[in-house]
Amino acid sequence: MKAREIRELSLEELTVKSRELRGDLFNAHVKRSTGQLENTAKLETLRRDVARVETIRREKGGGQS
Repeated sequence: MKAREIRELSLEELTVKSRELRGDLFNAHVKRSTGQLENTAKLETLRRDVARVETIRREKGGGQS
């Protein structure tokens, strides 16, 4: 997900997106630990997407989750 796309979201949408991405990241970690995750690069991509969303959410005044 690109920063430009994230910046277009409202503060509420950013909060929802953050929770969704964190859930996806958790599930990917579980799959990796059980050997079911084929694309391990997905972990890094999800981690960076979470960081992008959180950074922009804080810029807009969202504070803590």
